[in-house]
Amino acid sequence: MNNNQILTAVHTPDAPAAIGPYSQAVKAGGMVYVSGQIPLDPTTGAFAGADIRTQTRQCLKNLQAILTEAGSGLDKVVKTTVMLKDIGDFAAMNEVYAEAFAAPFPARAAFQVGALPRDALVEIECVAVCG
Repeated sequence: MNNNQILTAVHTPDAPAAIGPYSQAVKAGGMVYVSGQIPLDPTTGAFAGADIRTQTRQCLKNLQAILTEAGSGLDKVVKTTVMLKDIGDFAAMNEVYAEAFAAPFPARAAFQVGALPRDALVEIECVAVCG
């Protein structure tokens, strides 16, 4: 059995296209693994805004679009990773993040990184159950 029989790439025009050798997400074994999403508006290719709240909302919107295409949703997310340009933005990011998820909340890691693609303020990836 080769990888093409057990892995399925997920793509939607409702989220930014992959700009390298990766998929927006990959489905495998009843799960969907979504690549890190930065706050790009898929229509314009530009950042949705310049502040952490607006950028977090766009990241979550991009995740939702990919999850929907995969047959999942934010309500089925089991794990997220949030990467911040500045850990000082944690509280503001967390306020927006809390609007997107309900109990039981996904497991999460959040940390400051040296830099993010296109100098984004935040990037979020997730793992969710399909179906």
